[in-house]
Amino acid sequence: MSADDCGSGGGADTFLGLRVASIFIILVGSMFGSLFPVIAAKYSRIFRIPKAAFEFAKWFGSGVIIATAFIHLLSPAISALTSPCLAEGWQEYPYALALCLLSIFGIFIVELIAFRWGTAKLAKIGVFYDAHAHGPEANVTSNNGSDVIDEKILEEARPSSKPTVSEISSRNAVLDSPATQILGVAILEFGVVLHSILVGLTLAVDPDFKVLFIVLVFHQTFEGLGVGSRLAYMQPHLPHKYRNVAIYGGLLYGITTPVGIAAGLGVRSTYNPGSATASIVSGVMDSLSAGILIYTGMVELLAHENSSNARLARCVCTMLLGCGLMALLGKWA
Repeated sequence: MSADDCGSGGGADTFLGLRVASIFIILVGSMFGSLFPVIAAKYSRIFRIPKAAFEFAKWFGSGVIIATAFIHLLSPAISALTSPCLAEGWQEYPYALALCLLSIFGIFIVELIAFRWGTAKLAKIGVFYDAHAHGPEANVTSNNGSDVIDEKILEEARPSSKPTVSEISSRNAVLDSPATQILGVAILEFGVVLHSILVGLTLAVDPDFKVLFIVLVFHQTFEGLGVGSRLAYMQPHLPHKYRNVAIYGGLLYGITTPVGIAAGLGVRSTYNPGSATASIVSGVMDSLSAGILIYTGMVELLAHENSSNARLARCVCTMLLGCGLMALLGKWA
């Protein structure tokens, strides 16, 4: 890489009309991917889409999200933070992997604190949840204004035999509470939004615009499907006053990449994605986003599934399909 490539000069300025058009083309693809599952679920009596289609979208989208984390975020982050444009200190340690690890544990700690806080709130209204079993174990009785857990009730509430499927589901109820679902999807969307803005900035100034543009149309649509399927899955379980959260989440995802493209076009005369500053910013952001999506994909999206072996096998195959297709796009972008 030459010294000129590491400077602060602008990126490519070719195909300006098509770059402007890409704002609207990718907007349509992103909005369709993120909002169609939500709207179809909200108005299921009108669209009458089979439940199996939503299940397919959910697991296909989970695979897309996991592949995005490894192929489209972590790999570019490693390249950016080992760029020859950076000082020698950046070459002495795998900062991209370390930041990804930091992000994974950071999200874990945030969710752990949020879960324990939610458990304490449930205890105050008379329901105690075991943090390991994730289920209601005993009632909380009040004694002179203070909350006291009745150990006898606790002991009687614990199952003495192997729990049934319905009992397991009830124990997982806290994981499917509105607050928990909103938190999980918010974390997922935060990582995706960071990634989408950086993708938009790059597309606006990248010299290989045509190839990247075609790939990103599919990339953002598939990724939107992953986010939208999670929003649609969450939507029916929310209280009525929170039902529009899923639509807002879909809209937010839909506009992020077009906003990034517009911003990139606005600074195309000065923004160079190969410069030292841009490499550090994109590398750090991609590393953190990768950790968020890895944790969300592997823990939030997959680990809480309880179903028959046959159904689970179908779901895993669907997930692998989404993961494989998204990974294949990494050959070009």
